[in-house]
Amino acid sequence: MACRSKEKGEAALAEMRQKSGNGSVELMTVDLASLESVRKLASEFLGSHSRLGVLINNAGLILTKRSVTVDGFETTFQVNYLSHFLLTHLLLDELKASAPSRIVNVSSDAHTSAKVRFDDLQGSASYNAFRAYGQSKLAQVLYTHELARRLVGTHVDVNCVHPGAVASNWGRNTGDWLSFGLRLASIFELSPAKGAETSIYLASEPSLEGVSGRYFTGKREAKSSEASYDDAVAKRLWDISCQMLGIQE
Repeated sequence: MACRSKEKGEAALAEMRQKSGNGSVELMTVDLASLESVRKLASEFLGSHSRLGVLINNAGLILTKRSVTVDGFETTFQVNYLSHFLLTHLLLDELKASAPSRIVNVSSDAHTSAKVRFDDLQGSASYNAFRAYGQSKLAQVLYTHELARRLVGTHVDVNCVHPGAVASNWGRNTGDWLSFGLRLASIFELSPAKGAETSIYLASEPSLEGVSGRYFTGKREAKSSEASYDDAVAKRLWDISCQMLGIQE
């Protein structure tokens, strides 16, 4: 388990160990708003484990006001997408060595109305919370498609998922109109356990071995947006992401 809050992570860890009877579950902390923290997580994991069968990139936020991380990137873009790109890159050799293995990227159907704004990727000229969130989730789907193409023949499968509207604390700590609206909407949302089902399905279903580069919702394969299948956009975003992260290919 990789969690931002040590306190909340330890509470979840204790519950998981108690309910599963599995004492080998471990907790590591990471702040996706810090690339240094992401690199530290990867280093600690690789230093203490010799196998990685599944990586689930499941974290996201939405902010009504634009902010930047310690690395200088717009926070939504980094937390929802760029840090996942970096973590996966750092762990990819371990995933390949452990193949067959899987990567699951948790996206959102919010990507369907989004586009990648290459002329203002960081929202510095014009920022909108839903536009920034949608772009970050579209970036995840484009990344999934591009990574799947690059992993052909490695027996590492990568897919993305829309988990549904889940009653977690997502977007509820902004202390403004968005937080209020999301709290009201939570009565119609899925429980966290229900929302996790599709990710668990993609991580563990035997019949999905060899299935890669797909988009799932409700345990079923679905079509992502037309924009998400633009190979040129996916390649351009990949190259820009590598430049941002200092990744030499």
